[in-house]
Amino acid sequence: MFPGRNYRKSTPVVSIICLLSILLPAACGAEPFGHKGGPDIENITEINELLRQHSYDLEILLSCGTSKGGSAGHVALAIRDSVSTDEMVYSANFYADLDPKHEKNHYTENLIVIVPKSEYLFRTSSSLGPNASFGLDMGEIYKRSIIGIRVSGVQQEIKDGLRVFFNRLNSDFHARRKKTDYYNAPIVYGYKDLNCAKTLGLAFKHGARFNDLPVKDTSRLSKLNPVKISKANLPTEMALQLITCLAARNCAFDVVLYKKWTESTYVDTLDGTGRMFKDLPNRFPSVLSLDYLENQGSYEDYDNLFAMYLLYYMGRYSIVLNGETRRLEIEEQKEPDSYLTAKEKAHHSAMTDKKNVLRRLLFRSWGLKLGPETSNTHLYEYGGTDQ
Repeated sequence: MFPGRNYRKSTPVVSIICLLSILLPAACGAEPFGHKGGPDIENITEINELLRQHSYDLEILLSCGTSKGGSAGHVALAIRDSVSTDEMVYSANFYADLDPKHEKNHYTENLIVIVPKSEYLFRTSSSLGPNASFGLDMGEIYKRSIIGIRVSGVQQEIKDGLRVFFNRLNSDFHARRKKTDYYNAPIVYGYKDLNCAKTLGLAFKHGARFNDLPVKDTSRLSKLNPVKISKANLPTEMALQLITCLAARNCAFDVVLYKKWTESTYVDTLDGTGRMFKDLPNRFPSVLSLDYLENQGSYEDYDNLFAMYLLYYMGRYSIVLNGETRRLEIEEQKEPDSYLTAKEKAHHSAMTDKKNVLRRLLFRSWGLKLGPETSNTHLYEYGGTDQ
């Protein structure tokens, strides 16, 4: 406060200016904040530079699910080099399935979408063009949270091999290959076949020569859904398997949580749900278990609990968007545990939380459900109590 200033008289003017700032964009046809094509977050470059102060080579981007049950989520990979100021993300394209209904209004040019990480996470417009999917190809934090598992100590030949293989997937997709030496079926996206987890696993197995990485082969399976679902590669399982293989190669990890901005009123008219982004579930992507068809926050299976705790204990930052300032902020930060320490603590915590699996299995086989839901959403609030 400065002496002699009359702040009371200026209040109506300030109010009018604020009101006009809201009404004028709508009158001019501009998109609102949190919508596709709307204003960008103001400090994307700044937060990107802050996060890049740590020396990591890869980032496994595990996206939360947006459906109530059977929510596998999505997984992509960011690869860092020594020249660019931003990593490039390689992400399987859900709409590259050669379905004619997707050709008009969706981006279908490549099987593997390749975009800058800042665009993939934060921006409201895409370098891919107007048909890119908001909340999937760009601006993911407006639709769901993303868990970034950063990996350091990765050899250059591994990164080079991954890039080459992702480009090969696109080449084989363009050539409409019916089968290849790495996949005995057409090179086209399939939710239960050549999905996000499968393409990532193949890239590490054949591009980076991770022969110890288990990748499920769904190409020869029956077309019966129960069979394919039980054998599908799922994002969380693939992420955990990659962590294991990378740890065996003496790599180190930390985790960044990019939290969903829960106020976006955007509705994707093409996805058929008719729901605003803010109202979509934001659930930890489940492994295929008893929890798979449960609602958001219901996690009792050991594998799900272990994954949640492991990533929490390796966590370093929680990044959140402040809607009032339109700036990204570090909400919480802590020193991450090493992989071996986090693994031991996660096992103990998951075993403590697990509720009589054998008895629950018996009752579930009769179609009954026992006890209250186990909610572990606090794990990625960075305010939970370590166990």
